[in-house]
Amino acid sequence: MKKRLLKNYRILSIAFFTLLLNSCAKAPQSKNKPQIEKKNEISVTKTIGFSIDTLAIERWQRDLDVFMNKARELGVNVIVQNAGNNLEEQNRQLQYLIDRNVDVIVLLPLKDDGFTETLQKIKNKNIPVISYDRLTRNADIDLYITIDSQKVGEIMARGMIKETHRSNWYCILGAKEDYNMNLIMNGIYSVIHNTDYYIGHIFYTSGWNYDLAYEEMLRLLKNNSIPDAIICGNDAIADSVISAINVYSQDLHIPICGQDADIAACQNIIQKKQSFTVYKPITKLAEITAEYAVRLAKGEAVSEITSGFNTMENGNKEVPVLMLEPEYVNADNIDKIIIDSGFHTKAEVYNK
Repeated sequence: MKKRLLKNYRILSIAFFTLLLNSCAKAPQSKNKPQIEKKNEISVTKTIGFSIDTLAIERWQRDLDVFMNKARELGVNVIVQNAGNNLEEQNRQLQYLIDRNVDVIVLLPLKDDGFTETLQKIKNKNIPVISYDRLTRNADIDLYITIDSQKVGEIMARGMIKETHRSNWYCILGAKEDYNMNLIMNGIYSVIHNTDYYIGHIFYTSGWNYDLAYEEMLRLLKNNSIPDAIICGNDAIADSVISAINVYSQDLHIPICGQDADIAACQNIIQKKQSFTVYKPITKLAEITAEYAVRLAKGEAVSEITSGFNTMENGNKEVPVLMLEPEYVNADNIDKIIIDSGFHTKAEVYNK
């Protein structure tokens, strides 16, 4: 009996040690676990914070859609914050993006110089900042990507010289705090300097409120203050001005221009209500900005991606700047520039 028990005990002992050895042999496989965790860590998606002043403007909706599609195509998430034309809200939303630990911030500022303190907080967190389309002044930004607004003004002035030989022009512009309005005026003055053309009246549309542009134009007409030409801050303002003129008199024709090549503007050009617009390659602008934002989010240095760029003084430092070229568009070349490029369809432009 004792011999049988001893034999059974030896069998159990051998089985136990066999299991123990097998367990030890498999133990090294656990070393793969940290490698898996590290791999997951590397593949974490980067995030861009996009702070936009408002989405009430047709143009910004288009810019944002293109930007987001491109960023996602490149494997990066986008958090959008829409300030609704409120400066304090835009600063609060930028703080929110800081708290979300985004990897880069793209800022379309409501006011050119309203973000100094907030952007300093962003830079203290080592988050790169791209100023989009509008220059952010008196603040530490890393890159400014835009369309040459001074050249927009030059195109507007040269276009108006083609439209009329009469000299008293009015400018009904966008918000005064939008630095692009200054650049546009610089471009206009550079063309009409030392000529018989002059700017007889300038009105800035507070907050890009198109109703104010409409009311101002109607006020001018009722006071018999009729200009020889009107340069507008953008096409939506031009459309408001055209509406005011139509209310005042169906027979009054004043050469009018804007910028952005909005669909309503293209239709107005075909219908001879608007003389011309300035096309800005918005799709290209948004895609390029998304590409640079992704590169910064993934850790590339600003100095590496901006090598060879021109710079612009923004009141804080010399900022690397990338500018795209605008184009003059009237009824003669609208098919080639707007339709053939796919910016708008022929059916949209010709309202069919």
